[in-house]
Amino acid sequence: MVLAIDVGNTRIKAAVFEEDTLLEVFVFQPELLQKEIEKILKKNKNMAHLVVASVGKIDKKAFLEWENRLIVHFFSHQDVLPFQNLYATPTTLGVDRMVLAAGATLLYPKKNRLIIDAGTCVTYDFVDADDQYRGGAISPGLRLRYESLHNFTAKLPLLVVEKPSHFIGNSTHQSIHSGIVNGLVYEIAGFIDEYAQSFSNFIIILTGGDTDFLAKRLKNTIFANSNFLLESLNQLYLYKLNND
Repeated sequence: MVLAIDVGNTRIKAAVFEEDTLLEVFVFQPELLQKEIEKILKKNKNMAHLVVASVGKIDKKAFLEWENRLIVHFFSHQDVLPFQNLYATPTTLGVDRMVLAAGATLLYPKKNRLIIDAGTCVTYDFVDADDQYRGGAISPGLRLRYESLHNFTAKLPLLVVEKPSHFIGNSTHQSIHSGIVNGLVYEIAGFIDEYAQSFSNFIIILTGGDTDFLAKRLKNTIFANSNFLLESLNQLYLYKLNND
C-alpha cells in the first residue's frame, strides 16, 4: 500500500492507494501532520510506502521519522519522468506541476493534455501527444484574488468566495464576486480556447481545491478531478518502481 501526500501552500492532502486503486482521501492542516499520519497508519496496517510531493514549508525531517516503518520518497527533478521536459528552466518547474504532467502523460497516452490546477495559484501545464512538456502559465487563484483586492485597496472588503448572482454586479460585494469569479472563469476558458485552436486530439483536466466550484461554470468539455494530483503522485511512484 502507498500513502501519497501532497503538501500545498495552505493545506495537506493525503490518499491511501492499493496499486492503482484510491481507497481513501484525507485533508488536514500542516500542524496536524504527525497526528494524522499516525491515524492513517494505525488504520492501514499494510502500508509500505510514503511518497511526498511538496511545495509547502514543511521540512523533510517531519516525514523521515517514519523511515523505520515505511519506504519514504520525496519526488524531485532527479526522478525519472515519463515525459521530456522542454521547460527553459527545468529545475524551477514546481514539483506539483511536474507530478501533474507525469500523471496526465501516464493516464492519457498519445493525447495533447492541458492540466489546470486551481488552488492557491492556478497553474496551466501542457504536455503534447509526443510526451513533451512544453510549459504553461501561473496566475492567482480565487482566494488570492479576493485577498489582493482587500489588501491593496483602502476600502474594499475581504469576502468569502461566492457564486455571483449576475454578471452585472449591483453592489460592491456583487461587483467583487463578479469580477473575481467570472474573471477567472473567462481566463480559464480563454486559455482552453487558445490551446484547442492550436492542437487536436486534446483533453483538459481540471483539478485543485476549487475544482467543483469552477467546473460548474465552464462550458468546455473537461475531466474534473479534485484528486488528480494524488492519483498522479501514485502513478508516478508506480512508474518509478518499474523503471529504476
